Amino acid sequence: MNNILEVRELSKNYGAFTLNGVTFDVPRGFIMGFIGPNGAGKTTAIKLILGVIQGDSGSVKLFGDENANAKNQKIGVVMDAPLYVDDWAVRDVEAAVSPFYPNWNAAGFAGYLKRFGLEAKKKVKELSRGMKVKLQIAVALSHDAQLLILDEPTSGLDPVARDEICDLLREFVTDENKSVFFSTHITSDLEKTADYITFILGGNIVFTGTKDALTEKYCRVTGGLDDIDGEQKKFVTGYREHGTGFEGMAETANVEKLPSAVLSEPITLDEIIIFMCREAKVND
Repeated sequence: MNNILEVRELSKNYGAFTLNGVTFDVPRGFIMGFIGPNGAGKTTAIKLILGVIQGDSGSVKLFGDENANAKNQKIGVVMDAPLYVDDWAVRDVEAAVSPFYPNWNAAGFAGYLKRFGLEAKKKVKELSRGMKVKLQIAVALSHDAQLLILDEPTSGLDPVARDEICDLLREFVTDENKSVFFSTHITSDLEKTADYITFILGGNIVFTGTKDALTEKYCRVTGGLDDIDGEQKKFVTGYREHGTGFEGMAETANVEKLPSAVLSEPITLDEIIIFMCREAKVND
C-alpha cells in the first residue's frame, strides 16, 4: 500500500519520559486517528514528525522522502489554537502565509472563507475556537496540502462545530492522494471518521491498524463477583470490581476461556483507552 507517512523506530528520551521506538504508517486516501491519554507521547511524536524537535533515533519518511519536513507545502498543520497574531484580520493571515507557498490559491482561499462563514475583516482574536480551526483548514487547503496533521483541533468545540470539521476531513480524503493524521481525545469523532487507529500508551505503540481490527480485537466483559476466579481474571484487562460485580476488557479470542455467565458486548474506543490505562497503572 502507498503510504504518505512512514514512521520507523522513532525515539526521544527526556529522562522522565521516553518515546520508545514508535513505528506506524499512514496510507494515502485515509484518516488515521492518533489516540492515547495525556502524557502518552502524542504531541512529542507529532513534533518529531514535523521536525520541530530532533529524535534520538529512528526515521520519518513523508511522501516517500526521508528529507521532507514541515516546510514542505504538501503538509497542512492544524492545532487546537492557530499560531497567528491575535490582532491580524483574516485577510492579514493570507497576506502573511501566502508568500511561503508558490502554489497558493487566492480564489480558493476566498471560497473557503465564504463556505466557512469567515469574514475577511474580522480579527483572529474575535473568532470562536471552531472558526479558528476552520481558518487553519482553509489555509491548508489553499496551498494544496496532501497531508493534514491535526493536534487536538476539536477539543472544546460544540458537537455541531465538531461534526462540520469531521465532514471536512472526510471530504478531504475523497481524493485518494490525500490523508489525515488526527490526534484527539474525542474518540467519538474518530469513530465517525477514522479508517485507521494508532494507539500510544506510555511512549509505546500498543496498536496500529484499521479501526475495525481494534474494536473487533477486544470486547467489554461484565459479570458477578462469583462468576470469575483468580485464574480467569488474567484474561481480563483493566479488571475492576464494583458493588454488584466486575467489568473489564478481554480479547475476543479469549472470551471462550471465560465462564458462560460472563457477558461480552461490543467495545468503544473510549473504553479501550480506559481499560488499557487502568491495566497500565496496576502493572506500574
